[in-house]
Amino acid sequence: MASTAIAIHQPQATKRSDEVVIIGGGLAGLFCALKLAPKAVTVLAAAPIGRGASSAWAQAGIAAAVGPGDTIESHVNDTIVAGDGIVDEEIIHMMASEASDRIHDLLGYGVPFDRDLEGHLAVSREAAHSESRIVRVKGDMAGRAIMEALVASVRKTPSIRVLEGYVVEDLIVEDGRVTGVIARDKAGSGEELHRVTGSNVVMATGGIGHLYEVTTNPTEARGGGIGMAARAGARMADMEFVQFHPTAINVGKDPAPLATEALRGHGATLHNAAGERFMLPLHKDAELAPRDVVARGIFAEVKAGRGAFLDCRTAVHDFAAEFPTVFGYCTEAGIDPVTEMIPVIPAAHYFMGGIWTDINGRSSLPGFWACGECTSTGAHGANRLASNSLLEAVVFSARIAEALKAEIKPDAPENWQDGSVTTTEYLTENDHPNMVALRQTMSANLGVLRDGEGMREALNTILHLARESHSVRFDNVITTAKLIAVCALNRTESRGGHFRTDFPEEHAEWKRRTLVTLEQAHAIIPDLLEG
Repeated sequence: MASTAIAIHQPQATKRSDEVVIIGGGLAGLFCALKLAPKAVTVLAAAPIGRGASSAWAQAGIAAAVGPGDTIESHVNDTIVAGDGIVDEEIIHMMASEASDRIHDLLGYGVPFDRDLEGHLAVSREAAHSESRIVRVKGDMAGRAIMEALVASVRKTPSIRVLEGYVVEDLIVEDGRVTGVIARDKAGSGEELHRVTGSNVVMATGGIGHLYEVTTNPTEARGGGIGMAARAGARMADMEFVQFHPTAINVGKDPAPLATEALRGHGATLHNAAGERFMLPLHKDAELAPRDVVARGIFAEVKAGRGAFLDCRTAVHDFAAEFPTVFGYCTEAGIDPVTEMIPVIPAAHYFMGGIWTDINGRSSLPGFWACGECTSTGAHGANRLASNSLLEAVVFSARIAEALKAEIKPDAPENWQDGSVTTTEYLTENDHPNMVALRQTMSANLGVLRDGEGMREALNTILHLARESHSVRFDNVITTAKLIAVCALNRTESRGGHFRTDFPEEHAEWKRRTLVTLEQAHAIIPDLLEG
C-alpha cells in the first residue's frame, strides 16, 4: 500500500544514502539517535521533540535491579509473573541484565535521578515488584526529566538532523525492503508530501491510548505507526493486550491525569464511597496486585455506582514535595489530596501489543526496525510490570543502534545538522466524528472487560469506519484498531490485560503469544463475525 501512496502523491525526493530515518521524537527515538552518533540520523517528529510523547508523562521511573539486595533474577521473575505466562524469558533476561548500563547512559546525558544521603541511586517499590527497584526523579517527574535531558543532548549532537512538524503517513517499500517514508510537513497540514529515504528506518511512534475515550496518553498516541507498519506487511504481535492504568484521576479530562502507582507503593489505599477497601478480598497483595487485577477491581466499583477513591492522606507526608505532578493535577481539579481522597478510574495506558521485533529490534521487514511502545518484543507478555516500559525503550533503542552502527560505515558530514527544521506551527489534531465513534466503540467493547457480542459489534463498526476513510492517516489508525479487535475476538480466554466475561478462565492452549499480519487478520474476519 505504501507504494500506491507514492504513485498517487508523487512527492519530492530527498535522497541520502546511509542515513538512518527515525520516526518519532519520544524517548525511544531520541535515545536511539543519540546512541547512533556519529552516524547520520534524521528524526521526523510530528511535534517539537519531547512533546506529544507518552515518555514525557511517565511519572514513576525506570525499573532496574540496582538497589541493595536486589537481583536481575528477581526482576526477571517478577516480570514473568506479571506477564501471565507469555513473557519471552530470553528477552526479559537480556533487558533486566542491561538495565544498569542504560541507567548510567541516562546519567551521562544529564538525567538527575534521585540519590540517597550516601549518593547511591534512590529506589522505590511499585505494584507486583518484590523489591524496591524504581529509579525516579523528584518522586513523580522521571519522564519529564529524562525527556528534557535527551532533547538537550540531541540539540547539540551534530550527527542528528531533526525535522519537527513532519507527520509520517506511509512507509516506502521497494523490492520487499523499507527504504524510507512519506511525510507531510507543517504539523501534518502541509499540501506537499516529502519523501525521506535512507538505508534503514526505525519506528518509534508510541502507543494507542487515544483509541479509547479515557486514556492517560497524549492525543498523538493513536497507533498510527503500528497501523502504518501493518499496512506495509510487517508482522504484529499480542495485539489483544491493552493495559489500563487503574488510577487515572476521574475528573473528566482528556487525556486523564494520572495518579502514579508509586502512591500505592508508598501505602496509599483504595476505597469505595462507603469507605470499604475493596481490593482486600480480590487479591492477596490488595492495592499492590498486578495492574489488570486492580483495574478490574476499580472498574467494578465505578460501574456499580460506588465509585473508587485513592486515599493518600496518611501514606504521603509532604504531598507537594514528594509527588509534585500529582499534587498539581489534584489542585487544578479542586482536590486537596492532603485532606481528601482522590477519585480514580481505569484508563487506557500502555499497549503490550504492536510491531513484532527480535531481540535486536528488527521487524519482519528488511530495513525496518522498531522500538518503544509501538513494538511487541515479548518483554511484557499479557500484562506489563510497572516501570518496565521506559526500560524496554532504552534497551531496545540501544540494541538497534549497536546493530546499525556495525552496518553503516560513513559518519555524518560536518554540516549534517544544518538541515534540521523546526516548525513554529504545532497543531494538536482534533478528533473528527469518525475518530470520536472509534473511541466510543473501543471503550465500550474492547476495554477493561470484554465479551464476544460486544467485540463483534466493535469490529463491525471499525470495518464500517475503514470503508468511510478518505485519509491515509486515518487508515493507519483504523488498521490498528481492527487488529486489536480481531486478535481479542480470536483469543477465547482471559489472560493479563485481556479479560473476557464470556471466557473468564485461562486455557493452556492459549499460553502463547499471538503473531499476525494484516493479511492473515483479514482472512479470519468473516469467521469471527459469525461467532
